[in-house]
Amino acid sequence: MAADTVALVTGATAGIGLHTGIGLARVGMRVILAGRDPARAEAARRFVAERSGSQAVETALADFASLAAVRRLAGSVISHHDRLDVLVNNAGLISREFVRSRDGIEMTFAVNHLAPFLLTNLLLGRLTTSAADGRSPRIVTVASTAHRGGRIADPAALADPTDWAPLRAYSRSKLCNILFTRALARRLEGTGVVASCLHPGIIATKIGDSAGAVSGFGWRLIKPLLATPRKGAATSVFLATVADPRPFNGAYVAGTKVARPDAAALDDDLGERLWAESARLVGLD
Repeated sequence: MAADTVALVTGATAGIGLHTGIGLARVGMRVILAGRDPARAEAARRFVAERSGSQAVETALADFASLAAVRRLAGSVISHHDRLDVLVNNAGLISREFVRSRDGIEMTFAVNHLAPFLLTNLLLGRLTTSAADGRSPRIVTVASTAHRGGRIADPAALADPTDWAPLRAYSRSKLCNILFTRALARRLEGTGVVASCLHPGIIATKIGDSAGAVSGFGWRLIKPLLATPRKGAATSVFLATVADPRPFNGAYVAGTKVARPDAAALDDDLGERLWAESARLVGLD
């Protein structure tokens, strides 16, 4: 791995994101760990540096519940780095209650889809710069097999759904991740930048703790039996480091293999409608 390879990992202060940062630092990348809390971000930086043996680890701050904060994160990365080789869209949540982001958008959709949608689009210039230098930059988005329960009739209803429930909102957001990746990959054809998404496995992180009273209780019961965050990071690290990422462009990956997502995730017309609505909501249209 080239010594000047730069990677940005969101949601990197705990769980899968933290261990993704360790994996990328170990192979020699300069890693930017993005989180929303300064103290936790600094603790993560020290942890990644210690576990990886690399001092090329830094932090960046952003609350993904705010589109303005996402824009500031992108601006900070652009101002401090003249290249970006890997973007790992890892940040995500399950909201216990129906709440809105700072922009008035349903929180799970805002954090899990709109924030990475905006961040990715704002950083495409840096990624294509790396491609022009002969690198193989890639965008890796953490989706989930939970997308199989998601259904989107009208993308315009996602910001203010009338049938909200914690797991329903989460499943829809993970479906959005795959539709976004496929639409992005179509737009990136010929640029040298590769976009992939993945299922990390059923991992013992804190994300399920807030999935509502019944589901959250069940999650906490089975959590000790689940795979560790380190194992959950393996597919993200694989896609970020595989020598030739081109076979994974637009793909949904489980382990190290391309997997077939739910039929709803293969609806490219839906993906284009979601892209248009997302661009409108974040102000990119």
